[in-house]
Amino acid sequence: MNLAFFSRRTPLTIALAFAFALLIFSTVTTPASAFQKQDATNVFGFTLLPKESAPESFGAGFSMYPTIWSLVETHPGKNFQSGLFGTWMKIKTEQPMDPKIGAEKNGGLGYNSVEGGSGVWRHNRFPTITPKFQMGGVAVSFKGIANGPGFGKGRDWNVDRGRYGVAQLSNRVVFPLDGLNYKQGTFGQSIGYGYLPLPLTVVKSTTAGKNVPTGNQSWTLFLDSKTFKGPLTFFTPYFWSRHTLDYPHLQGKLFDSSPNKPDRQIQMETQHIAAIRGTDKNGDSYARTTRIRFPLDPKGLSHVLTHNTCYDKSALWNQVDAWFKGGPVATGKIKKKGSFTTKITPGNRNTWRIVLREKGEKIKHPIDWQAFAKRAKTDDYTMTFRFDPKKTEHDMDNGWVTLPEYYKLVVGKNKKSKWVPVSSDDVPKETGLQKLTPQSFHSGNNRSNPWTTPNNQESVWKSPGPAAGPFKAKLGDGSTLTYHWYKF
Repeated sequence: MNLAFFSRRTPLTIALAFAFALLIFSTVTTPASAFQKQDATNVFGFTLLPKESAPESFGAGFSMYPTIWSLVETHPGKNFQSGLFGTWMKIKTEQPMDPKIGAEKNGGLGYNSVEGGSGVWRHNRFPTITPKFQMGGVAVSFKGIANGPGFGKGRDWNVDRGRYGVAQLSNRVVFPLDGLNYKQGTFGQSIGYGYLPLPLTVVKSTTAGKNVPTGNQSWTLFLDSKTFKGPLTFFTPYFWSRHTLDYPHLQGKLFDSSPNKPDRQIQMETQHIAAIRGTDKNGDSYARTTRIRFPLDPKGLSHVLTHNTCYDKSALWNQVDAWFKGGPVATGKIKKKGSFTTKITPGNRNTWRIVLREKGEKIKHPIDWQAFAKRAKTDDYTMTFRFDPKKTEHDMDNGWVTLPEYYKLVVGKNKKSKWVPVSSDDVPKETGLQKLTPQSFHSGNNRSNPWTTPNNQESVWKSPGPAAGPFKAKLGDGSTLTYHWYKF
């Protein structure tokens, strides 16, 4: 199933009928010529969204409406990886516990997060320039990863490192292992998504037969789109609590039991957009990037995210919990009094860098983002950019802007170097950058062998077996999904 979108914001709703279902850097080959030097490189870094902080009591999840678009004009190959605007939901603890990777080994919390969101990843088997959606649950310093139903960390289906960390609620959407498909060509529309905890399971005094408790918080993914609205999937509490068997000091402190930290980062994380560096006869460095695009509205503004909202348990948890304990049936409507929408604050931070490799070392110089991108205000809750039409290409007919392709490395007044956008005419011909084609940036194809689940009769996929299927769905990324439905 492909999700379609609408930009109108409406309250998230829930229909709680429980039909549970399981479901490198490249090298560039350049023709022999008089080019001085060319090197494959890349753009990486973060585009940050500044916002006010929510009160500490709003630790029962979030929702927001990011814009979905194809960041690049043509897919530059297997090294390409970039998210769109998303967030990192972290755990709130009463006493300070080190949240860094590996800190759990010394009594800290370790790294735990619900991130994911929309983007393109190296592990995509069927990549397209249109992003896909993954859930991105990270448990205890990446010891467990769950990106969706049946898809997690590791290649061995017999080793549970997060592969079974997500269960599905709705039977109205199929969630492929390669990521939830958006409608191909989606550009500039918004989707609402977020996570709220629900008491879908009961508190347990044991975990995997050990005297270790497991909480009853099932962090549930809600979507608000044209074709689907409501709860879709959830992280099982066991996905988090299983790690307390190895780290007892984390009992009651992971997402199965703890609230989230309301003050979340919202950023666009870019890991690798292909670029090529060329040098001229004087030894000056220039770079050309893959064509990078942002959405534009009819007024020439680029809206990337709106209505970041935080919740407390009065928004939804309390009414569902009372229902499950014999009270009135929950309406499923999230109560506005239990929500807090943060305002976007001034600021225009971007940490994009272009990497140079000199004598075995990586040298990272910033791109001068401020030279072509400014903040624009449309309301208190929307992050909006205005791009300089003299330094970027505006295509109002198609609704996008192409960022500068060419840059020169210059030394500023503070004696620090940065990549400054320049026109194609200002790049010396001997660099050869103007002659590059989209194929010049291509780093090879992604693996295209299909994702498959175990077929042996002893596996959980065969015993006790599915309740219905097989069914087939042709996806927008060109793949065909064969799936069954399971009840549990």
